[in-house]
Amino acid sequence: MKKPMLPRALLVFPMLAVAHLLAGCSSEQAYSAGQNWQRNQCTRIPDRAEYDRCMADASRSYDTYKRESGASPK
Repeated sequence: MKKPMLPRALLVFPMLAVAHLLAGCSSEQAYSAGQNWQRNQCTRIPDRAEYDRCMADASRSYDTYKRESGASPK
């Protein structure tokens, strides 16, 4: 017996909602979320020196990131 398929709108709507929410994020908010993820990944590094380098990189400010990447902050 076949499983009933959900109407396409029920599948597309959540994707559109997520896209809409992501579009509302500023670049700085997205950068901050990335930093939090990177800090979380840093906690998995057993070597202390490598951990410290990882955390220093994850703690770089958004303005410093923009300046070093060559893009101007908004």
